[in-house]
Amino acid sequence: MTDWFARPVLHVKDVDASLRFYQSVLGFTSSWRYDEEGRARVAQVDRQGCALILANNLAQEKIGRAVTFISLNADPATPENAVAALDALRAELEAKGVPVKESSCGYRLLVVDDVDGNQLFFNYPSDAALS
Repeated sequence: MTDWFARPVLHVKDVDASLRFYQSVLGFTSSWRYDEEGRARVAQVDRQGCALILANNLAQEKIGRAVTFISLNADPATPENAVAALDALRAELEAKGVPVKESSCGYRLLVVDDVDGNQLFFNYPSDAALS
């Protein structure tokens, strides 16, 4: 059987500026980048099994329009661990000055906007899914 792996593409104005935000503020690392004319055009950032592509290309109308769900898979998967994982992430981000919004989509979400307005929805499975 073939495994699938998905990486959402977030369209950004300036890949270098986005890399600084994702690395220094959100704690991602960059595993690769493609430069053209001395500037980053595409790069990948990774954190704890989550991979995102940051791209600056001709799709100007797509900049800042992405909504990406990033699930926190607490181990072991219990409601208490899931809540603790989400609370720990919120504390980490707020300590770095990141505005974090609360939301819900049948389960609790933390919403973070990147420098271009792309939204990252950090979530965990609903209590029913954990039971």
